[in-house]
Amino acid sequence: METQDFCKLMAKEIERDNLKTKKQIADLRNKLTKKYRPSTIPSLVEIFTHLPRGAYNFIIKPTRTMSGVTPLALMTKPIPCPHGRCTYCPGGLNSKFGDVPQSYTGGEPATMRAIRNNYDPYLQVFNRLEHYILLGHSVDKIEIIVMGGTFTSFNKKYQEEFIKYTFKAMNDFSKLFFKKDGTLNYNKFKKFFNLPTKDFQSEERTKIIHKKLLELKGNCKLKEEQEKNETTKVRCIALCIETKPDWGLLEHGNQMLKLGCTRVELGIQSVYEDVIKKIHRGHTIKDTINSIRNLKDLGFKISAHYMPGLPLTNKKRDLAGMKELFSNEDYKPDMLKLYPTMVSKGTPLYQDYKKGKFKPLTAKDAAKLIAEFKKYVPEYCRIQRIQRDVPTKQWEAGVELTNFRQYLFQQHKPKCRCIRCREPRKREINWNKVETKIIEYKASKGKEFFISVEDTENDLIIGFIRMRFPSESLRKEITPKSAIIRELHVYGAATGIGKKGNVQHKGHGKKLLEKAEEIAKQHNKNKMIIISGIGVKEYYKKLGYKKQGPYVVKTLK
Repeated sequence: METQDFCKLMAKEIERDNLKTKKQIADLRNKLTKKYRPSTIPSLVEIFTHLPRGAYNFIIKPTRTMSGVTPLALMTKPIPCPHGRCTYCPGGLNSKFGDVPQSYTGGEPATMRAIRNNYDPYLQVFNRLEHYILLGHSVDKIEIIVMGGTFTSFNKKYQEEFIKYTFKAMNDFSKLFFKKDGTLNYNKFKKFFNLPTKDFQSEERTKIIHKKLLELKGNCKLKEEQEKNETTKVRCIALCIETKPDWGLLEHGNQMLKLGCTRVELGIQSVYEDVIKKIHRGHTIKDTINSIRNLKDLGFKISAHYMPGLPLTNKKRDLAGMKELFSNEDYKPDMLKLYPTMVSKGTPLYQDYKKGKFKPLTAKDAAKLIAEFKKYVPEYCRIQRIQRDVPTKQWEAGVELTNFRQYLFQQHKPKCRCIRCREPRKREINWNKVETKIIEYKASKGKEFFISVEDTENDLIIGFIRMRFPSESLRKEITPKSAIIRELHVYGAATGIGKKGNVQHKGHGKKLLEKAEEIAKQHNKNKMIIISGIGVKEYYKKLGYKKQGPYVVKTLK
């Protein structure tokens, strides 16, 4: 039987028996495959394209949107870093992997998607939103993550072109496929993307879709597309940019504010001067400290990248360095990505490895180290990752497991109270034991307040605010008596705007904001500033805030 005919048969069986779970459908596919022997066994997504939208209510990868937003990673075209290349860095122009973004290999899902779409942000956004619709995810609240190198070192024209077409893609997707009442026009969506299809990856189908999109793309202006995105269906509620400390100083922070950025992924890699010099990082520890302080004072959330297992370190020094991230007030990041050092062909580190001059951490060593470190991580920090999203087959040596996080927890059962470990993630919340907690701490010469709503019985975090009293006023909007909210987040599966979920859209955000305003007034602050994602400005407008520069602000009385 032809695969398309098999998919149609599957669709009829699913509707007839009202199947609602992934397991039920997978079992049916296995059963019918034995009976009808299709030319190729279709994926579940291929089968879903033969169903009317709404005929199923399951999600294949719920973890993608479990934290309350829908992440969308974009990759910039290959552009060299101005300082050259770190000793461990794979990828880049003329690399072993071909011309791919620096520090990537071409095998990452985001890189493969970017290559398929010619590194065009407009095409990448449409491609990823298509996937999310087919997987049953909400696309109302998108978190854009710009990857591919030191973005702020790129030509400013390229930066602005990349970001404006990212916004335009979300706006155009909304206009094309969503009706005025916010419901999806699924028939129009399927027709546009040539669905059902025999082959999702076929070059012919890709060319047809690209032709349609490039005709739509046209010219646009950054500010206009940002303004449209404030009220469109598919909204950018957060924009994250990756950079290095020497490209994350005040002038770069101001440029990122203009682009609509709300979070900076800062590759600090180590707290040791000799280590970052040895790996040819191209900046100093002083740059790192100044960058973190400047960016926090501008209102950004900071996700620090740290690499245990670098040259000149050992377990003792690695653990001390990671602990210093939270014992030293000059650091104290809001989020953390731990990337145990890996060895890639075509790098100076690989040459040292082959000569026996460098020995990377194994999965066993890295797991033991990170498990020991986790008990020192404060509850205001979220450990986002403990391993790079690069297929292990692309590496020559280092952590050899793709399921490293699972291995770590199975082997060590670490005690950790970071935000990620306390997110609800389908766990039951005892609403009778929900309380507001406040943590005050000094960081980067300013004062921080971590205000959270938590289920104290089950140790679950429902939502939180990060509020800062800046160490200095770096922009005219930030007066000496200003408080600045760097993040407001409510957890639970991503819920569409205007709808109520199990945790989201129940008023927790408003209550947290009221508590933050109350604390600010107690400290004689008369102005609240919020670094708001473009797509969240309407929410704050309803709460009495108005736009001022890249922020939304409110006078505290």
